[in-house]
Amino acid sequence: MSDLWNEGDTVVLRRRGVPPIVLRLARGPQRIGEYGVLDLSSQLGRPPGGTVSWLDASYRVLRPSLADLLATIRRGPQIVTPKDAAELLFLGGVGPGGRVAEAGAGSGALTIVLAHAVGPAGRVVTYDRRPEFLDAAQANVRRAGLAERVTFRVRDVARDGLDETGLTSVLLDLPEPWEVLASAHSALEPGAYAATFSPTYNQLERTVRAFRSIGYDEVRAVEVLERSLHVGDGGTRPDFEMLGHTGFLASGRKVD
Repeated sequence: MSDLWNEGDTVVLRRRGVPPIVLRLARGPQRIGEYGVLDLSSQLGRPPGGTVSWLDASYRVLRPSLADLLATIRRGPQIVTPKDAAELLFLGGVGPGGRVAEAGAGSGALTIVLAHAVGPAGRVVTYDRRPEFLDAAQANVRRAGLAERVTFRVRDVARDGLDETGLTSVLLDLPEPWEVLASAHSALEPGAYAATFSPTYNQLERTVRAFRSIGYDEVRAVEVLERSLHVGDGGTRPDFEMLGHTGFLASGRKVD
């Protein structure tokens, strides 16, 4: 990654108290949603952190964080929340240079997390049986500037299995993840992990039984709950509301 802005780089405009605006750096004016037109040509060749005036306000031009990318995706199908995505990275053993397969692309939120985690040397193959979902995910990944790390395939992996081998991780966000775990076991390299996301107890039970019957080791099932804290001088307490149940996560490791 260059220390200076180049045409085509993904940038985020940040101003205190205002939602992030993620866009690609290009020459000439470009329309920013319904807000208006902005010309960032002056930033080319400059280091990140500069300022630009727009709509009578000053914005910093920064490299987007993962939080910025997830906050600005265009949603269609329900996304995997950040709390679950972070745990899935851990359960799935996803890291720099990984070769990852994901099934159930949805809006592409988890795809962006995976592409960010594997880095420039890694690769993500994401599947969905519905072309319109895959198109939406691909558009969001492209907007995030991570398209070169991801391959998109229309495929019903519950019926046809995975068509990859030598994978370091498989992540499944499907109604029937148990139908893919045998194929995932064959596709994974020794020592690699598969991880799943399921909304209901019945799905979790069938998934864990499949993990065990196929012969995965280190089988785990967890739920992640998130509660913010209201912090004040001498008055810190938990917030009354919390981000509770979103889904159950399960994982297993190919050892034999």
